[in-house]
Amino acid sequence: MKKILLSVLLAVPVWGFSQSFQVNLQGQKQTAMGGAGTGVAMDEAAVFFNPGAVSFLKQNGVQGGVNGIILKTSFSQAGSNITEHNQNKLPTPFAAYAVFGSPQNRLRFGLGVYTPFGGAMHWDTNWTGKYTVTSLDLQAVYIQPTLSLKITDNIGIGGGVVYSLGKVDLRRAIPITLNNGESSTAQLKGTSKDFGWNAGIYINTLSGVTIGISHRSKINATVDNGDANFVVPDALKPTFPTKFNAQLPLPATSTIGFGFYPSDKTTIALDVNWVQWHVYKDLAFDYDNNTRIPDTKSPRNYHDAATFRLGIENKVSSIVALRAGVGYALTPVGDGYVTPEVPDANRLLLSAGIGFKPSERFGVDFSFLYENVKSRSGTNIETGLNGTFKTVAFIPGVALSYKF
Repeated sequence: MKKILLSVLLAVPVWGFSQSFQVNLQGQKQTAMGGAGTGVAMDEAAVFFNPGAVSFLKQNGVQGGVNGIILKTSFSQAGSNITEHNQNKLPTPFAAYAVFGSPQNRLRFGLGVYTPFGGAMHWDTNWTGKYTVTSLDLQAVYIQPTLSLKITDNIGIGGGVVYSLGKVDLRRAIPITLNNGESSTAQLKGTSKDFGWNAGIYINTLSGVTIGISHRSKINATVDNGDANFVVPDALKPTFPTKFNAQLPLPATSTIGFGFYPSDKTTIALDVNWVQWHVYKDLAFDYDNNTRIPDTKSPRNYHDAATFRLGIENKVSSIVALRAGVGYALTPVGDGYVTPEVPDANRLLLSAGIGFKPSERFGVDFSFLYENVKSRSGTNIETGLNGTFKTVAFIPGVALSYKF
């Protein structure tokens, strides 16, 4: 029994961040352009994409936006003709920014509050992989005050401290039968508070092409005294843990971006992201009670992965701007490590959007992102869950902005 319970606990990470849960929705204009924004100084979202570009913004302003992630995942177990689907759950990542300081001065200030990691995956409580996971809700909110300095008329640098607030709620069944005939359940729930940083440089070349380089640091998301809630027969409760500690490295991301301007009305943005997932080698749990469940270390062995993004904006008038983009993201999850809460694979990104500016001060931007995650088959090396996952995501978004 101890070996069965150990394999169940190893199967699911506390925070299963990967491409599936790395939320690249930090600006509606940029989202509509395939997520590219490091090499252009478009709006207040430069606080996230490239702090060095903040000093090149022509106006101060504030903006706030939200997205809704409609995630559709299916699983077909090997040897079965039954396809199971995740349940509907609508996570709503958000982003808000403000930029201050005179545009005529070289020093500008910014503040960003955004959700770069998060997600929700819910399966039926009796689905095939119920001993791996039945539901996962997680979120990381970053708060980033920023300074940006235009050191020359063509070069800007910037950076900010990141304060990360995280939370997780993970649930699954365990192979112990209750008196009512149902399976016992386990819930791991906790919060984290950690620090990181974000920095960038922005260059306006003599040819008119703009170049941006940014780096977001790794953050070690640490859960101390998280709640481990086991619904098991009363006679067994004293043998189960009630608290746990765990740590997961949220990887650093380096990006190089370019901006091209074929006309005064058209902007083309190209970004390449490099996410340093190699830091996620294993996931360790430290429980307060090891009578039935020993402390564990589960291998993950992720590898670094890149994403390529290309977007275009065309201002058809002083009021309306049209945007579109495309991207391709490579998965960091190797064969044998795909899990139901992270059913990740290489993915195609297609986006579009429209912006309205009814006055010099007010603006509203809409975006829509479609993600098609490649079908992936295999057997998890720890749980033995064998089958094929397929995921698509539909992500609408809206943001309001005000210039001052």
